[in-house]
Amino acid sequence: MDAAAIVERLQQKLGRAVGTLVTDNPDPYLVIDRALFLEACRLLKHEPGLELDFLESISGLDLKDKLQVVYHLWSYKHRHGLVLKVEVLPTDMTLPSVCSVWRAANWLEREQYDLFGFVFEGHPDLRRIMLPGDWVGHPLRKDYVFPEEYHGITHARPSPFDGLTVLGKPS
Repeated sequence: MDAAAIVERLQQKLGRAVGTLVTDNPDPYLVIDRALFLEACRLLKHEPGLELDFLESISGLDLKDKLQVVYHLWSYKHRHGLVLKVEVLPTDMTLPSVCSVWRAANWLEREQYDLFGFVFEGHPDLRRIMLPGDWVGHPLRKDYVFPEEYHGITHARPSPFDGLTVLGKPS
């Protein structure tokens, strides 16, 4: 089953408000409304014929005026997949956790919380996973300002280009 057929099945169950499939991309994707997102995920995993049982990854995109959380889903049984995108605003970074649907979401959501600041409502243990608990900010956001130091440890590093010679001339 291709992505268009999967989305058509979703639309039959949840209505046209599900969204429109974007196909002018190597990975066709569906931008889905946050309000329908969790219900759609449950259907995608449990609906006979769909059974997208594997959550490959969760990643984030900062598009300045909005952010997106991107989910890559795959069905081992049927050998088909779908990419879902959920849009949030920088002023409201909350969306439902899918830990109750795919257990792998636990650490994947924590990573996106840590690096982007997405808040996954209903997550069983939403805390930083990569950075220390007292780290300020979310480093993959475009508005992130890298700190000059952390607990007295400077982040300044010498330029790898210092002393570099290009075609016999110092740079």
